[in-house]
Amino acid sequence: MSSSAAPPRESKEKKGMDKVLYKVKNVFHRKGGSSRKGQSSAAPVPAPILQPPTPPVRRLPEYEGATRIPRIQVHEERAKKLGARFGLEIKPSEWHSSEGDVLRVDKPVRMRIHRECHRCNSRFGAGNVCPSCQHTRCGRCIRYPDQQTEVERQANRERREALIQKHKDMAPIIPSYDYSPQIILKRPRKAPTQDLVYKGRPRMRVRRYCHNCQSLISSHSKEARTCEQCGHKRCGDCPRYPDNKKSYPYGYPNDEPGSKFRGVFACHECKTKFDPQAEDGTQCSKCAHPKCSQCPRVKPRKVEPEPDPAVLETLRLRMAELQTSDS
Repeated sequence: MSSSAAPPRESKEKKGMDKVLYKVKNVFHRKGGSSRKGQSSAAPVPAPILQPPTPPVRRLPEYEGATRIPRIQVHEERAKKLGARFGLEIKPSEWHSSEGDVLRVDKPVRMRIHRECHRCNSRFGAGNVCPSCQHTRCGRCIRYPDQQTEVERQANRERREALIQKHKDMAPIIPSYDYSPQIILKRPRKAPTQDLVYKGRPRMRVRRYCHNCQSLISSHSKEARTCEQCGHKRCGDCPRYPDNKKSYPYGYPNDEPGSKFRGVFACHECKTKFDPQAEDGTQCSKCAHPKCSQCPRVKPRKVEPEPDPAVLETLRLRMAELQTSDS
């Protein structure tokens, strides 16, 4: 009976300050719960990306007679002139910015005029008053260069054009130091064979024949400098076509001594050369040493032929006649 009659504790009425504190506490609980629920349900908003502001396009002013050219072209021209003058390799990209265009105005070439005072021979400055004697410039003051008429100007233009054309037609020969492969000049043959190649200076083919069997000694034989018909070694008696004994008086190189021409020998004491037909025991013309087995053979080589004494005497007589007629 007592348990059913006692009222619940939660149902008791709150009075005074307890009632006020209870209401304030409930209000704070409601605000915190609603804010947490809103934060969990809201989706994350990405931060805005800031782009750098684009610079305004700079427009060049318009002028009469001006042409628009790229800035890189101006830098290339300057780099080329500096490189030709000082021998440097300059890249335009290493200079200032080469982007954009520039304006170029083509002006006629003007000549600077100098004037001198006719009183004190002092040169005028930018003004018309002499800085030395304070003389005002007049018609008697010297002008350099002299003033030309229209006829003289036209003559100068024609002379300049003629000189430019002359330099263009007779351009100087500039040596080339290019070590690239040489250009080969070819010409096709009439028959369908290998093309003809230009080899410059024409050369004569030298042929050697065996003096025993009169056969041609080929350079492509199995044994070098040997006749394929009789096996004879090429010697000084084997004829050569064309003959050139004036340039090779001691025999041709790589030839064996022959029965008729054995070579030219020299004295081993004074190095004087014997006659080609001299036999053993012949005395030397300089030291009287007889030719022996120790006298070496002169190595066959090409020598410059000695001038003919008769031709020299003829030239001497002609020079003497010219001197007599002049005197």
